[in-house]
Parts: sequence; C-alpha cells; structure tokens
Amino acid sequence: MSEIKNLKPQCIWQNFHALTQVPRPSGHLEQVQQFLLDFAAKAGVEAFKDSGNNIVMRKPATPGYENRKTVLLQAHMDMVPQKTPESKHCFETDPIETYIDGDWVKARGTTLGADDGLGVAAIMAVMESHDLKHGPVEALITADEETGMYGANDLPEGELTADILMNLDSETWGKFVIGSAGGIDITATLDYKEVETDPEDAAVKVTLKGLRGGHSGLEIHEGRANANKLMVRFVREAVEECEARLASWHGGNMRNAIPFKAEVVLTLPKENVAALKELVADWKADFEDEFKTIESGIEFFAEDVATPKAEVPVEIQDNLIDAIYACHDGVVRMIPVYPSVVETSSNLAIIDIEGGEAAIKILARSSREDMKDYIVKTLDSCFSMAGMKVETSGDYGGWDPNPESEILNLLRKIYKEQNGKESIVQVDHAGLECSVILGKYPNMDVVSMGPTLCSPHTTTERCLIPTIAPFWNLLVQTLEEIPVK
Repeated sequence: MSEIKNLKPQCIWQNFHALTQVPRPSGHLEQVQQFLLDFAAKAGVEAFKDSGNNIVMRKPATPGYENRKTVLLQAHMDMVPQKTPESKHCFETDPIETYIDGDWVKARGTTLGADDGLGVAAIMAVMESHDLKHGPVEALITADEETGMYGANDLPEGELTADILMNLDSETWGKFVIGSAGGIDITATLDYKEVETDPEDAAVKVTLKGLRGGHSGLEIHEGRANANKLMVRFVREAVEECEARLASWHGGNMRNAIPFKAEVVLTLPKENVAALKELVADWKADFEDEFKTIESGIEFFAEDVATPKAEVPVEIQDNLIDAIYACHDGVVRMIPVYPSVVETSSNLAIIDIEGGEAAIKILARSSREDMKDYIVKTLDSCFSMAGMKVETSGDYGGWDPNPESEILNLLRKIYKEQNGKESIVQVDHAGLECSVILGKYPNMDVVSMGPTLCSPHTTTERCLIPTIAPFWNLLVQTLEEIPVK
C-alpha cells in the first residue's frame, strides 16, 4: 500500500499517501480537517478552519517576490465514498488501500480519492517546500464539495485576499478549464400508507449491478447505462405481465454519480414466479445487446426472498413507475457554439421507496441559467403529476469563460515551453467551485487544471502516474512567474 510514496515527485505522492490514511468521505471531515491543521503547524504556515468548515492556509512570499500578485490554490478535502458490493471497507474509519497497476494508481474495491486528493497534496507540497520561489500564496481546501459545494457556498466574504484563483480539480492533463456548468439538486418525495401483502403471494428480489456508473458531469454524454432507468423498464413490464406489485426499490447512492446498481423487491402470485424469472433473463439479454459497446459486466438476476408484510398501494405504485419512466436522464442538449461539450443534462441518481416513503433525487446541470430553469421545470412537472412534492436545493451558477485571462495565458505559455505542444482550453460540463467562489470574489482571475484522472466517483477511479510530474513542474514555474501587482 505504501509503494505510491516512492513515486516521483515524492513531494506530491507522499502527501497523497498520507491523505489516503485519513478517512474523509463527504459529511465526515473532522479527521481530515485536524490532519490539515496539524500539517500546517508542522510546516510552519498560518492555518485555520473558517465558519464554512474550510481549511485556509497562508504562506508569505519568498524574499524578493513580495510585489507579486497573490495566488489562491484551491481544492476540496472530501471524497466520494463508493465501493464494490463485496468490499467490507468503512469509509468513516478505514484507510484507502492503493496500488500501482502499470502507469496507473488505483484503489482496491473503493474510490481512490484522487478527486480531489491530488489537488490537496499539491497544495501541501507548496506549503511545506523551502525551495520554491513565489509571491504570497493562500490555500483554500473546501468542505463537502461532492455533496453540494457546501464549503464554497459558506465561504465568508472578505476572508481571502488573492488576485488569482488556481483551482486544482480538473481531470485531464494539458487541458485548462475556463468555464463550467451550474447545477441544482431536485428531490421528489411522497409519503404513502402501505397496504398489506396478500399472504399467499411470493416475493422476488431483482438486482441489477455491474454497470460502469461514472461522473454525472464528465461522463454523462458517453451513454453509460443508468441502473434506475433500466430497472424501471423491467418493473413496468413485470407489473403488466406478471401481476407484480412493488414492495421496495433502492437504486444509486450519490447525487453526482451515474447509478451502477439498483434492486427491487416485487410480490406476485406464486404461479407467476417462473414467468417473472424468464422476463429477467429476457431483459438481461436486451440490456447486454443495447449496451454491448459500452457496458461489459451487466448482472441482472432474481432470487426468492421472504414475502414482506406490506407493499406500495397499486395506484401509488403505478404513478411512481410512470414518473420514473418519464423522468429525463442524460444529455438534454450540447452547447451550440461548442458542439462537443454538454450544455444541459440531468442524472436520475437515487431512488428509495420503502416503508411508506418514496424519495427520488436528481442532479441537473447546465451552463445556461435559462436551460437549467427549463430542466428543473421539466422534472418538476414529471413528478408533480405523480402527486409528489418537488423541492430544489444546492443551486449554484455557471462559470462564464474569460479566454483573455492573464493566468490562463501564462499557463499556456509555460505549458508549451515545458511540453513542446499547445494546451487545450475548454469549458466543462462538470461543476467546479470556481463559480461559487467568483460569486463572492468577482475580481479574481480564474483557471482550473490538474493531472489525468479517469472514472472519478466510481470504484475504477485511477490516476495516470506520468501526468503528475509535469503537472507539478507547471505549477512550480507558474508560481515563480506570477506577474507583479
């Protein structure tokens, strides 16, 4: 597990390894906050936890660089806690087990936490170094980015003094992000009174798993299967053809991750169980054919379970199934002037139906406020017709690109000098905290960058080792060449 500490540059990999030993799932950040404060004290830099539960650090300029603009290095401390079905990992207590596989660093059975642990590790490397040349440097390591950008939203105004914001939360080396989509959470809920199950009925649990899942911003355009949307197609036919009734449904577990697993418990007449299992086999074949170039590990199976005492009333069941079926999932449209970039999307992320309570959670994204409003109203209409209460939360705006950015042009110049080729400038569909921070500090010059990560928010998350050294070299020289005020 400690072999990643020996990778180059050690100043980043040793700090990232240290982070993997500290539990930091979203919503449980006390240990990593104390870890960062202890690190800063040992490094001899100012640090404190602010009222938004963010960690702020400050390092004075190298002698002779006091007249340079102040740079804010920014990353988030939390990680997405996803694990494989067979994993016994507890994210609140256990370290992440990393290993090297060729050119990649991966984790055993869990998310790696390179999103955004590598950004935090780079900040730590800057803060503890005695050799770098730089002007005044601030660091902002935000809390609970993955669950709603709560730390950035609660960032106090007037706390930061920086002129330049360098966000270290992008996932493609050689690409500089200068704009990103806004987002909003939509939650539809319904309380219902369960009805007694026919004691003569059988019960079957149907499980769909093995899907790739993925980041609902970065990978929403790839056509990956959504476990909830596949499951609803089967459930509807099971109701129509096998007299099935819905007892429970649990699918997905993260608002910003494409759900890779869903399971339902259905009750039905005993004489129809064999037909239902045949239906499962038929749908498995259909799903494998539909996604044969995208999904390779689809598992879809049924197993007998004890008959539950209660189930969803038939009229509520039918309304919920119709709403889930009708709910838009995936890309709504691309940006007209950047046709390779998604403009608007929605991710049917989480479904929980059981015990008289139904809750459906969706993350919608758009780089246009009017289109974000459109998709919200589309989803509101869909679930309101099913009698559900629809609420929104966690609304954050998009980040408008500035192609004339001074820090962008400096990074592009140094990147070409160091790598012998041009960089890519892009607007991302994934949400970044830059937009929220800009709302409080509108005069900052902003760019986002990072090494190459693949499949963040999934158990196949991995970091491309050869991109870490050039990423660090670019950061070091950029800090040295930051212009004067």
